[in-house]
Amino acid sequence: MERYDYWEEMAKDIRAYIEEDYSTEEIAEKLAYERDDWETELYDDMMVADSVTGNASGSYTFNTWRAEENICHNLDLLGEAIEEFGGEFDVLKEGAETCDVTIRCYLLNEVLNEVLDEMESDYEEEIEKVRNGEEEDEEEDEEDEDE
Repeated sequence: MERYDYWEEMAKDIRAYIEEDYSTEEIAEKLAYERDDWETELYDDMMVADSVTGNASGSYTFNTWRAEENICHNLDLLGEAIEEFGGEFDVLKEGAETCDVTIRCYLLNEVLNEVLDEMESDYEEEIEKVRNGEEEDEEEDEEDEDE
């Protein structure tokens, strides 16, 4: 069995979530001017998005077998997640789907940050257009004030 790559799969889900909800121009504007606030907003939204973490319903896969396959060979991540969250409940007793969701919630912040970094690179031209448009607007405002 091949090891399930949470990082890669979550990065795809996060990017799809963003590109489905925001236009190219909105993404460029958010990355140009509101990155930190937007990242916090996205984190909060994705923490309860079944399409990213599965935390709202308690399952990302909606399939115990698939969840078991995901966590197979990822017990190190599960251990880190349990330690990070303080082990207030026994996720192992809750089952594979809860374990899968726990790992996803644990990785969300890091993967989201990396995806936004990648998007800044991918959307570099659009971000520059947004910034240049802002500069042009400021220059026009200054010209209007001089008249």
